Amino acid sequence: MASGTPAAFSSGGSGVIGSKFNNVGCEVCPVGSLSKSCLLFALNLIDAQLTLVWIRLNVASEGNALMARLMEHGDLPFFGAKVAIGGIAAYILYRCAHLPLARHGLNAVLGVYIFLMVIHGAAGCSALGWQTPALVLAYVENLPHAFLSLFI
Repeated sequence: MASGTPAAFSSGGSGVIGSKFNNVGCEVCPVGSLSKSCLLFALNLIDAQLTLVWIRLNVASEGNALMARLMEHGDLPFFGAKVAIGGIAAYILYRCAHLPLARHGLNAVLGVYIFLMVIHGAAGCSALGWQTPALVLAYVENLPHAFLSLFI
C-alpha cells in the first residue's frame, strides 16, 4: 500500500486546486476588431443577397427608400452600392477601433445586423408558407407599445 498524501496516488486530474482550477486557455479572449469588421461585412453581404431574393420572390419590399430607388435601376447598382457602403463602414470602424465610439458603434451595428438576420429568417419562413415566425415578430414588435400603454 502506498503512503503519502492523497494527491500522490490519485486516479487522475491535474492536481490544481484553488483559483486556477477553472482557468482553461487564456484568461480573456476578446473578439478583435478585425473579426468584428469582417463579420459586419459578411452580414452586410448576406443582407444584400437575401434582400434581392425576397424582393424578386415578392415576399418583402425594401424598407430603405434610397436603396429602393437604386433597386429601380437594377439589381447590380443596388447590390454594388449596398456592398460598397457596408465595406466602407466596416473598414472605417476597423481603422478607428482604438476610439471607444467606434468600438461601441461596431457592436451596435452588429446587433442591428443580427436582428436583420432574424427578420430575413422570418421572411424565408413566410416564403415557405410557415407563418409562425412572422406572428412572433409581430408580437415582439408590439411589445414596446403594450408596455407604454401600461403607463398611459
